[in-house]
Amino acid sequence: MSDPLATTAGHPSTMTVRRAGEGISAGPEGVARDPFRVQILLSSLTDGEMTAMRAFLPPGVVPHWHAHPRGQLLFVLDGIGLVRREGGAVIEVRAGDSVWFAPDERHWHGASPSSPFSYLSVQPVQGGTAVRWMEPVEPERVTT
Repeated sequence: MSDPLATTAGHPSTMTVRRAGEGISAGPEGVARDPFRVQILLSSLTDGEMTAMRAFLPPGVVPHWHAHPRGQLLFVLDGIGLVRREGGAVIEVRAGDSVWFAPDERHWHGASPSSPFSYLSVQPVQGGTAVRWMEPVEPERVTT
């Protein structure tokens, strides 16, 4: 299976419409303990361009620790999520909330144990990537 987060060299050169539900696929292997789904909305490997995706996480799914070289904006679409920056407390987020993670700020975000969680994330590219994946989040660290 191909990696749905694998990006293209640059943005489309003309207006592009992505229809609701189009292109939803399994999230990449090795970035969470359990499966989740993603819809890549905008991809690029070009420095300064943005990448964007919708993610759909079942209850209790928490992707690994990670960081973004130029930061990340996360907008909660549905459900109840948990977010945490390294050294900080676990914070509950709900539909309509937004979260900014600073450049290279080590963090995670995932679904609460009792609710699915969906969000839109936007992150710029630097050095040919928008994300650097790290080790799994220890289950006992996922509490509010």
